[in-house]
Amino acid sequence: MKNMKTSRSEFISIRGARTHVRHWGREGAPILFMVHGWMDVAASFQFVVDELAGDWHVIAPDWRGFGLSDYTQSDTYWFPDYLADLDAMLQHYSPDAPVNLLGHSMGANVAGLYAGVRPERIVRFINLEGFGMMATRPSQAPGRYARWLDELREPPQMRSYPSRQAVAARLQKTNPRLIDERAAFLAEHWSVQNEAGEWEIMGDPRHKRVNPMLYQVEEVMACWRRITAPVLWVEAAETNMWEWMGPKEQARIEIDRRLGFLQDVRCEMMMDAGHMLHHDQPAELARLVEQFLAQ
Repeated sequence: MKNMKTSRSEFISIRGARTHVRHWGREGAPILFMVHGWMDVAASFQFVVDELAGDWHVIAPDWRGFGLSDYTQSDTYWFPDYLADLDAMLQHYSPDAPVNLLGHSMGANVAGLYAGVRPERIVRFINLEGFGMMATRPSQAPGRYARWLDELREPPQMRSYPSRQAVAARLQKTNPRLIDERAAFLAEHWSVQNEAGEWEIMGDPRHKRVNPMLYQVEEVMACWRRITAPVLWVEAAETNMWEWMGPKEQARIEIDRRLGFLQDVRCEMMMDAGHMLHHDQPAELARLVEQFLAQ
């Protein structure tokens, strides 16, 4: 791998939670805000940042319940909390000017909602594999509530690993494209040693609980419809994130339907990449991002 750009860590208070934020680049440079996905951390963007050619101040937080940020004090993580956290963070770092916002997976879903709820705060929005979730039906509510109540009875646990090398191997099992050096770097930022001397993922086990609130896709689309910023939509050619939508042809129809709610969108397909496209093709992704931001 090429020489890595140095990052610096900061801790700020966001809505009562001690929040870890990672920075790359020069203070005063144009801000590029990056938000990670589920069971990921801000350091995950290192490889893309290394490939950026321009003068950027990249700001990437660990969402609450991930990485070095505080865990929640409630039983469950609520999606609106992430929306409010993002609003507070952007207000902290850029109170007077809108920003360029990039999100991956869960982070892209939060960012997409935000870009529609606060359209004046976003200059350009880059959505990496943020398809949204499966549409739900009201009839699913009783079963979902019951499952949530059942899960509250047993404290969730994370699997532990004997070494950081084992954590890296676990990452490579999920993503076979992940080269050894990148896997080792991610394992260092993705895991912490516990009292028993084993390594655990730096994510709150409570994230594994089902959310009792049903996903209302048309409410999300109402937010997407209000996005005024140009959108760069990047999919990975070998992703599996659409599988919950059904057969591939059916999934494509639904994804394209959702894309139709965006006023100004440019779509790109990242070849030789899976869902973690920022790990698989960071140079190509950085090129696409900077080309989009320069338009």
